[in-house]
Amino acid sequence: MAPADAHTDAGTGPAPQADTGAEDTLDLELSEEILALFGEVPPAGETMPPLPGAPASPASSVPGGAGPAAVARPAMSRAAASDLLDHPVGWRPVTTPAGVFQLVPVRLERDLAVLTRWMNDPAVAAFWELAGPEAVTAAHLRPQLEGDGRSVPCLGVLAGVPMSYWEIYRADLDPLARHYPARPQDTGIHLLIGGVHNRGQGIGTTLLRAVADLVLDNRPRCARVVAEPDLRNTPSVSAFLSAGFRFSAELELPDKRAALMVRDRIHRAQL
Repeated sequence: MAPADAHTDAGTGPAPQADTGAEDTLDLELSEEILALFGEVPPAGETMPPLPGAPASPASSVPGGAGPAAVARPAMSRAAASDLLDHPVGWRPVTTPAGVFQLVPVRLERDLAVLTRWMNDPAVAAFWELAGPEAVTAAHLRPQLEGDGRSVPCLGVLAGVPMSYWEIYRADLDPLARHYPARPQDTGIHLLIGGVHNRGQGIGTTLLRAVADLVLDNRPRCARVVAEPDLRNTPSVSAFLSAGFRFSAELELPDKRAALMVRDRIHRAQL
Protein backbone atom coordinates (compact mmCIF):
# COMPACT_ATOMS: atom_id res chain seq x y z
CA MET A 1 0.00 0.00 0.00
CA ALA A 2 1.33 3.41 -0.90
CA PRO A 3 2.19 5.85 1.91
CA ALA A 4 -0.02 8.48 3.44
CA ASP A 5 -0.81 11.72 1.73
CA ALA A 6 1.60 14.38 2.84
CA HIS A 7 0.86 17.74 4.39
CA THR A 8 -1.51 19.90 2.37
CA ASP A 9 -2.60 23.39 3.06
CA ALA A 10 -6.26 23.75 4.01
CA GLY A 11 -7.13 24.74 7.56
CA THR A 12 -8.48 22.39 10.19
CA GLY A 13 -12.17 21.68 10.43
CA PRO A 14 -14.71 19.72 12.47
CA ALA A 15 -14.39 15.96 12.61
CA PRO A 16 -16.32 14.59 9.62
CA GLN A 17 -19.08 12.03 10.04
CA ALA A 18 -18.78 8.66 8.35
CA ASP A 19 -20.91 7.89 5.32
CA THR A 20 -22.54 4.51 5.80
CA GLY A 21 -23.99 4.25 2.31
CA ALA A 22 -21.02 2.55 0.65
CA GLU A 23 -21.82 -0.41 -1.55
CA ASP A 24 -19.78 -3.57 -1.04
CA THR A 25 -18.50 -4.86 -4.38
CA LEU A 26 -15.36 -6.64 -3.27
CA ASP A 27 -16.47 -9.76 -5.10
CA LEU A 28 -15.51 -8.06 -8.36
CA GLU A 29 -11.88 -7.50 -7.40
CA LEU A 30 -10.51 -10.82 -8.63
CA SER A 31 -11.79 -10.43 -12.17
CA GLU A 32 -10.35 -6.91 -12.32
CA GLU A 33 -6.92 -8.20 -11.28
CA ILE A 34 -7.03 -10.86 -13.95
CA LEU A 35 -7.91 -8.26 -16.56
CA ALA A 36 -5.09 -6.02 -15.29
CA LEU A 37 -2.50 -8.72 -15.76
CA PHE A 38 -3.27 -8.78 -19.46
CA GLY A 39 -3.31 -5.00 -19.97
CA GLU A 40 -1.54 -4.08 -23.21
CA VAL A 41 1.54 -1.86 -23.07
CA PRO A 42 2.49 0.26 -26.08
CA PRO A 43 5.85 -0.51 -27.68
CA ALA A 44 8.98 0.95 -26.11
CA GLY A 45 10.61 3.93 -27.71
CA GLU A 46 7.88 6.51 -27.22
CA THR A 47 9.23 9.72 -25.80
CA MET A 48 8.06 11.83 -22.92
CA PRO A 49 6.78 15.32 -23.76
CA PRO A 50 8.80 18.27 -22.45
CA LEU A 51 7.64 19.84 -19.23
CA PRO A 52 5.12 22.64 -19.68
CA GLY A 53 6.85 26.02 -19.65
CA ALA A 54 10.28 24.47 -20.24
CA PRO A 55 12.50 26.51 -22.54
CA ALA A 56 13.18 25.25 -26.04
CA SER A 57 16.84 25.98 -25.45
CA PRO A 58 19.45 23.44 -24.45
CA ALA A 59 18.56 22.53 -20.89
CA SER A 60 15.40 21.45 -19.14
CA SER A 61 13.97 23.53 -16.29
CA VAL A 62 13.62 20.46 -14.09
CA PRO A 63 16.44 19.71 -11.62
CA GLY A 64 18.64 17.06 -13.14
CA GLY A 65 16.92 17.78 -16.44
CA ALA A 66 17.66 16.58 -19.94
CA GLY A 67 20.17 18.05 -22.35
CA PRO A 68 19.60 19.78 -25.69
CA ALA A 69 16.09 19.71 -27.07
CA ALA A 70 17.32 18.14 -30.31
CA VAL A 71 18.52 15.04 -28.46
CA ALA A 72 15.96 12.21 -28.18
CA ARG A 73 14.60 11.79 -24.68
CA PRO A 74 14.67 8.38 -22.97
CA ALA A 75 11.60 6.22 -23.42
CA MET A 76 8.78 6.73 -20.94
CA SER A 77 8.33 4.20 -18.18
CA ARG A 78 6.26 1.09 -18.83
CA ALA A 79 3.83 2.27 -16.13
CA ALA A 80 3.19 5.63 -17.79
CA ALA A 81 2.43 3.92 -21.09
CA SER A 82 0.04 1.35 -19.65
CA ASP A 83 -3.69 1.41 -20.29
CA LEU A 84 -4.61 0.39 -16.72
CA LEU A 85 -4.93 4.11 -15.94
CA ASP A 86 -5.76 5.24 -19.48
CA HIS A 87 -2.29 6.57 -20.29
CA PRO A 88 -1.58 9.41 -17.80
CA VAL A 89 1.38 10.45 -19.99
CA GLY A 90 -1.15 11.84 -22.46
CA TRP A 91 -3.29 13.81 -20.01
CA ARG A 92 -3.29 17.43 -21.10
CA PRO A 93 -2.52 20.51 -18.97
CA VAL A 94 -5.42 22.22 -17.21
CA THR A 95 -5.93 25.83 -16.19
CA THR A 96 -6.51 26.34 -12.46
CA PRO A 97 -6.88 29.48 -10.31
CA ALA A 98 -3.22 28.93 -9.33
CA GLY A 99 -1.96 28.67 -12.93
CA VAL A 100 -1.59 26.04 -15.67
CA PHE A 101 -1.07 22.62 -14.10
CA GLN A 102 0.08 19.32 -15.59
CA LEU A 103 0.90 15.84 -14.31
CA VAL A 104 4.21 14.69 -15.81
CA PRO A 105 5.18 11.03 -15.25
CA VAL A 106 8.40 10.73 -13.24
CA ARG A 107 11.72 9.91 -14.91
CA LEU A 108 14.13 8.63 -12.32
CA GLU A 109 17.32 10.06 -13.85
CA ARG A 110 15.75 13.50 -14.13
CA ASP A 111 13.64 13.76 -10.98
CA LEU A 112 15.30 11.71 -8.25
CA ALA A 113 17.26 14.58 -6.68
CA VAL A 114 14.30 16.90 -6.27
CA LEU A 115 12.00 14.14 -5.02
CA THR A 116 14.60 13.06 -2.46
CA ARG A 117 14.86 16.64 -1.23
CA TRP A 118 11.09 16.82 -0.78
CA MET A 119 10.99 13.47 1.02
CA ASN A 120 13.52 14.81 3.54
CA ASP A 121 11.32 17.78 4.45
CA PRO A 122 10.19 17.05 8.04
CA ALA A 123 6.53 17.87 7.23
CA VAL A 124 6.60 15.32 4.40
CA ALA A 125 8.73 12.70 6.16
CA ALA A 126 6.29 12.56 9.07
CA PHE A 127 3.71 10.87 6.84
CA TRP A 128 5.62 9.40 3.87
CA GLU A 129 8.44 7.99 6.02
CA LEU A 130 10.92 8.07 3.12
CA ALA A 131 13.57 10.38 4.55
CA GLY A 132 17.14 9.38 3.74
CA PRO A 133 19.49 9.23 0.75
CA GLU A 134 18.43 9.01 -2.88
CA ALA A 135 18.47 5.21 -2.70
CA VAL A 136 15.46 5.31 -0.34
CA THR A 137 13.36 7.37 -2.72
CA ALA A 138 14.52 5.34 -5.72
CA ALA A 139 13.49 2.11 -4.01
CA HIS A 140 10.01 3.55 -3.55
CA LEU A 141 9.73 4.70 -7.18
CA ARG A 142 11.20 1.75 -9.10
CA PRO A 143 8.44 -0.80 -8.43
CA GLN A 144 5.95 1.70 -9.83
CA LEU A 145 8.07 2.72 -12.82
CA GLU A 146 8.84 -0.88 -13.72
CA GLY A 147 5.41 -2.26 -12.86
CA ASP A 148 2.35 -2.99 -14.97
CA GLY A 149 0.92 0.52 -14.70
CA ARG A 150 -1.48 0.13 -11.80
CA SER A 151 0.39 3.00 -10.07
CA VAL A 152 2.00 5.91 -11.92
CA PRO A 153 4.24 8.41 -10.07
CA CYS A 154 4.07 11.97 -11.44
CA LEU A 155 5.52 15.40 -10.91
CA GLY A 156 2.94 18.13 -10.48
CA VAL A 157 4.11 21.06 -12.62
CA LEU A 158 2.47 24.42 -11.92
CA ALA A 159 3.18 27.35 -14.24
CA GLY A 160 6.18 25.44 -15.62
CA VAL A 161 7.70 24.67 -12.21
CA PRO A 162 7.76 21.19 -10.57
CA MET A 163 6.22 21.75 -7.13
CA SER A 164 4.42 18.57 -6.06
CA TYR A 165 4.52 14.79 -6.29
CA TRP A 166 1.51 12.60 -7.09
CA GLU A 167 0.77 8.92 -7.32
CA ILE A 168 -2.22 7.99 -9.46
CA TYR A 169 -3.15 4.37 -8.82
CA ARG A 170 -5.84 1.77 -9.38
CA ALA A 171 -7.33 1.52 -5.90
CA ASP A 172 -9.37 -1.53 -6.88
CA LEU A 173 -6.14 -3.38 -7.74
CA ASP A 174 -4.22 -2.11 -4.69
CA PRO A 175 -3.98 -3.79 -1.26
CA LEU A 176 -6.20 -0.90 -0.11
CA ALA A 177 -9.13 -2.76 -1.73
CA ARG A 178 -8.97 -5.31 1.09
CA HIS A 179 -9.97 -2.60 3.57
CA TYR A 180 -12.94 -0.88 1.92
CA PRO A 181 -15.78 -1.83 -0.47
CA ALA A 182 -13.87 -1.20 -3.68
CA ARG A 183 -15.61 -0.80 -7.01
CA PRO A 184 -14.17 -1.58 -10.45
CA GLN A 185 -11.94 1.20 -11.81
CA ASP A 186 -11.75 3.11 -8.48
CA THR A 187 -8.76 5.44 -8.88
CA GLY A 188 -6.68 6.59 -5.93
CA ILE A 189 -4.37 9.53 -5.41
CA HIS A 190 -1.49 10.33 -3.05
CA LEU A 191 0.25 13.68 -3.02
CA LEU A 192 2.79 15.90 -1.38
CA ILE A 193 3.42 19.61 -1.85
CA GLY A 194 7.15 20.02 -2.28
CA GLY A 195 7.86 23.61 -1.31
CA VAL A 196 6.96 25.30 1.97
CA HIS A 197 6.05 28.46 0.05
CA ASN A 198 3.27 26.53 -1.72
CA ARG A 199 1.61 25.45 1.53
CA GLY A 200 -0.98 27.33 3.54
CA GLN A 201 -2.37 29.24 0.55
CA GLY A 202 -5.12 26.92 -0.66
CA ILE A 203 -2.96 25.53 -3.48
CA GLY A 204 -3.30 21.96 -2.21
CA THR A 205 -7.09 22.18 -2.35
CA THR A 206 -6.99 23.73 -5.83
CA LEU A 207 -4.72 21.00 -7.18
CA LEU A 208 -6.64 18.17 -5.50
CA ARG A 209 -9.77 19.31 -7.31
CA ALA A 210 -7.85 19.67 -10.58
CA VAL A 211 -6.31 16.20 -10.36
CA ALA A 212 -9.62 14.56 -9.42
CA ASP A 213 -11.15 16.29 -12.47
CA LEU A 214 -8.26 15.05 -14.63
CA VAL A 215 -8.93 11.49 -13.51
CA LEU A 216 -12.67 11.73 -14.18
CA ASP A 217 -12.15 13.46 -17.54
CA ASN A 218 -9.57 10.95 -18.77
CA ARG A 219 -10.96 7.77 -17.21
CA PRO A 220 -14.59 7.48 -18.34
CA ARG A 221 -14.97 4.06 -16.68
CA CYS A 222 -13.98 5.46 -13.28
CA ALA A 223 -16.95 6.48 -11.12
CA ARG A 224 -14.98 7.48 -8.00
CA VAL A 225 -11.67 9.02 -7.02
CA VAL A 226 -10.51 7.89 -3.57
CA ALA A 227 -7.77 8.75 -1.10
CA GLU A 228 -6.75 7.60 2.37
CA PRO A 229 -4.85 10.35 4.23
CA ASP A 230 -3.68 9.71 7.75
CA LEU A 231 -6.36 10.82 10.22
CA ARG A 232 -3.68 12.71 12.16
CA ASN A 233 -3.04 14.87 9.11
CA THR A 234 -5.93 17.24 9.71
CA PRO A 235 -4.84 19.80 7.08
CA SER A 236 -4.80 17.06 4.45
CA VAL A 237 -8.27 15.76 5.37
CA SER A 238 -9.61 19.32 5.35
CA ALA A 239 -8.06 19.97 1.93
CA PHE A 240 -9.81 16.91 0.50
CA LEU A 241 -13.13 18.05 1.93
CA SER A 242 -12.66 21.52 0.43
CA ALA A 243 -11.80 19.92 -2.93
CA GLY A 244 -15.16 18.14 -3.25
CA PHE A 245 -14.35 14.83 -1.55
CA ARG A 246 -16.61 13.37 1.12
CA PHE A 247 -15.52 11.55 4.24
CA SER A 248 -16.70 7.96 3.83
CA ALA A 249 -15.17 5.96 6.69
CA GLU A 250 -12.24 5.43 9.02
CA LEU A 251 -9.93 2.64 7.90
CA GLU A 252 -7.55 0.57 9.99
CA LEU A 253 -4.67 0.04 7.58
CA PRO A 254 -1.47 -1.86 8.38
CA ASP A 255 0.58 1.33 8.71
CA LYS A 256 -1.95 3.95 9.82
CA ARG A 257 -5.50 4.85 10.74
CA ALA A 258 -6.84 6.59 7.66
CA ALA A 259 -9.76 8.68 6.49
CA LEU A 260 -11.35 7.21 3.36
CA MET A 261 -12.10 10.22 1.16
CA VAL A 262 -14.26 9.81 -1.95
CA ARG A 263 -15.12 12.09 -4.85
CA ASP A 264 -18.07 10.73 -6.81
CA ARG A 265 -18.56 11.39 -10.50
CA ILE A 266 -22.33 11.72 -9.99
CA HIS A 267 -21.83 14.51 -7.42
CA ARG A 268 -19.10 16.28 -9.35
CA ALA A 269 -21.21 19.26 -10.35
CA GLN A 270 -22.55 19.82 -6.85
CA LEU A 271 -19.28 19.61 -4.87
